Parts: sequence; C-alpha cells; structure tokens
Amino acid sequence: MERCTRVLISDPEEWKGKWRELMPQARELRLELGCGKGGFLARLASRNPDVNYIGVDITDKVLILAKRKIEAAYAEADRPIDNVKIMSTDIERIKGVITPEDTVSRIYINFCNPWSKNASNKHRLTYPRQLIQYRDFLKDGGEIYFKTDDDDLFRDSLTYFPASGYDIIWQTYDLHENEPEWNIRTEHEGMFTEMGIKIKALIARKKAGDDSVTWVEPKVLKKLAAQAEAEASAKAEGEGNV
Repeated sequence: MERCTRVLISDPEEWKGKWRELMPQARELRLELGCGKGGFLARLASRNPDVNYIGVDITDKVLILAKRKIEAAYAEADRPIDNVKIMSTDIERIKGVITPEDTVSRIYINFCNPWSKNASNKHRLTYPRQLIQYRDFLKDGGEIYFKTDDDDLFRDSLTYFPASGYDIIWQTYDLHENEPEWNIRTEHEGMFTEMGIKIKALIARKKAGDDSVTWVEPKVLKKLAAQAEAEASAKAEGEGNV
C-alpha cells in the first residue's frame, strides 16, 4: 500500500508495463516528458482526477521540487494524491520504463531543450528517433501536445512529426493570440512571454501502422548513398573494361 501512495517513484523499472496497478482508478494514462519543477503537472493532474499522470525528468533535484508542488496543489484542492507519479529517467531510453502494456493516450512536451547545434539535434525530444519510440506505447489516435519558444525547433518539428507517423491536427505560431481554454501556462511560458517571445504550439495525432513512418536515420541514408556510389563506380569500371 505504501508504494501506491508514493508520488516520487525511485524504482520505475519495476513498474514497466504495470503503471496502471499503481493508479487503477482512472480511465487513461498521460505523460509529461521533461516535467521539471512540476508546476504544469501539479495543476493538470489535480484538476483531472479521472486521468492518471506520470511526470518524467532526468534531474533528481527538480523532482523534489515537483513533489512539493504536487503536494501543495492537492492540498489546495483538498483531495488525495491518487492519480499522479513522477520519476527520474533518461527520456531517450523511455521504453525501458514505459511499454505498450501501459497504453498511453497523451504526451505533453513543454519547452524542452532545443539542442540548437546540428550535431545535437538527435537529442531533441521531438527528433524522429524519439517520436518513433513514443509510438511504441502511445495508442493509435493518441496525441502529443508540444509547446516551445524556439523558432528553429518548432520549424524542424513540423517536419519531424509527419515523418515519424503523426498527423499535425493543430498548430500555431502565437499560442496566446487566441489562447485555447485547455492551455495551462508553465513557468517558462510566463518568462518567455514577458520577454516578448511568442509561444509556438502544435497537437500531433499518432497514425496507425508502421508504414506511416517514412523517416530514415541519416547514418543509414549515408550508408545507402555510399553503397549506391560504389555500385555505380563498379558498373562504370566494368563497362570500361569491355
């Protein structure tokens, strides 16, 4: 019973494929990837008792702050903390703790590191390699809600999602111009808005079937190009010897 009442899960690998056992009362499971200090997650989860939430971040120190914010939000709402958990995990290895058996219906990605240098793009949480990983446990028709202040990351993500088997069903280059009722402003969102930076956002929906994924790893493309070049050179050399 003690495990079921914990907010911060120190052994997430043990719950791989069994997250619903920790929170059996809710109808669906949603993730926030890169939950940080937990302000967004605390408000979202405390307002939606019929949905289970898991917040994921790689930094243990910020998760302590997230735990406190969750406890405060639930105390204010005067209800038990029975539908939210947080854990420390490298999101690039998220399949080590979340599986198809967990059946996630929605993922939130808010103001992740844009990794602006080309060599670092592969670490983006919306890079195709990551988006394809999420397909493993996100149900068909499940959605990803993505917000960022970074123009380059948003522009690139508009190509990442379709190549990874998602339809972009809504997008905006200025979230606050006609702010949707569902939006919960994060700490970063408030900070960037005060700086005059417009917030970009989109909602992407997972398409069914692996054939919806068209993206190919750059190193694979490079290898294929080298093979094609070698075959062309061999063919030309053979024709020259005739």
